[in-house]
Amino acid sequence: MGGMFKDILGSSESLFKEKSDVPLDFSFIPKLVPHREKEQRAIAACIKPLFNENTGRHCFIYGQPGIGKTVACRHLLREIEEETEDIIPLYINCWKHNTTFKILLDICDQMDFKFVQNKKTEELFRWIKQNLNKKSVVFVLDEADKLEDLDFIYLILEEIERKAIILITNYKEWIAELDQRIKSRLMPETIEFKPYNYEDTKGILKQRMEYAFQPNVWDSNAFELIVKKAAEMQDIRTGLFLMKQSGLIAEDKSSRKILVEHAHQALEKIKDFSIKNPNELETDEQLILDLVKNNSGKKIGDFFKMYQQNGGNLVYKSFQRKIDKLQKNRFLFVEKTAGGDEGNTTIIKHNSEKKLTEF
Repeated sequence: MGGMFKDILGSSESLFKEKSDVPLDFSFIPKLVPHREKEQRAIAACIKPLFNENTGRHCFIYGQPGIGKTVACRHLLREIEEETEDIIPLYINCWKHNTTFKILLDICDQMDFKFVQNKKTEELFRWIKQNLNKKSVVFVLDEADKLEDLDFIYLILEEIERKAIILITNYKEWIAELDQRIKSRLMPETIEFKPYNYEDTKGILKQRMEYAFQPNVWDSNAFELIVKKAAEMQDIRTGLFLMKQSGLIAEDKSSRKILVEHAHQALEKIKDFSIKNPNELETDEQLILDLVKNNSGKKIGDFFKMYQQNGGNLVYKSFQRKIDKLQKNRFLFVEKTAGGDEGNTTIIKHNSEKKLTEF
């Protein structure tokens, strides 16, 4: 193909490799996890006693979103799966499975136990305990701060014999707020994941580029724009999102190269993007969010009354936890003021700008 058509992408051609969107997914586990070797060694040291049929140590992992906590842990779980059948690796996303019952259902699903219908929590745990205690277990509880109750952690501490429990959260303070009966039994190693620097960010995104795209389709200046934004946000997921969007925009324009103009257009899309879609919220959370959207700036007590008037059944303490959860995920803002005629006041405001890096 020559002349003015040489830079036009054919209808059957793609800038992406086959199944190319997978390496740009936030959940993708690469063969290597660069720049997290030190942290992975520390986590592996907690798990290692299980290989000798001893009980493992527990660890608490914290650090801001998008800096490799989940990927590093899931990479180790995959290694365990490939290495031995004597250790059961269990990954639980506590955002999706935030109660003991939901976690038990998830574990049953991971262990291919299908007879869960009409089973009570106690029955499910009895089956799980019986089967897990035949081997050793690694529990990874991701986004552990989203748990509605801590009964599951207490149960496995008491009832599962050989285990290592790994708790992941964005918040260092969360471990200090744990129930003393759990904290005293856990006594976890603390592992901090610090943000990637510019060169780390560039290296990771270059690795994903090589997994996802055909060779030599990225203009170097366009790629630098993506790296710069991801490094500025201190969130690899920002870079992954921008790379995917840039590639799609270039394809829409039938371009054989991903150019600076395509990267700029992708950057425009960040403003309205959130990793968590509000449609995925639970019913109570969606009701609270809708009330805050329509009445932003009111006191938390006023919102609780509105919530009850609209059919909400949560008690005040559970309602506060939902507010806290929505705040942590940047759907709303909480402002606390001290003093005044009414004492301490909590004002709830809607966040109208949900961004990729804010989840």
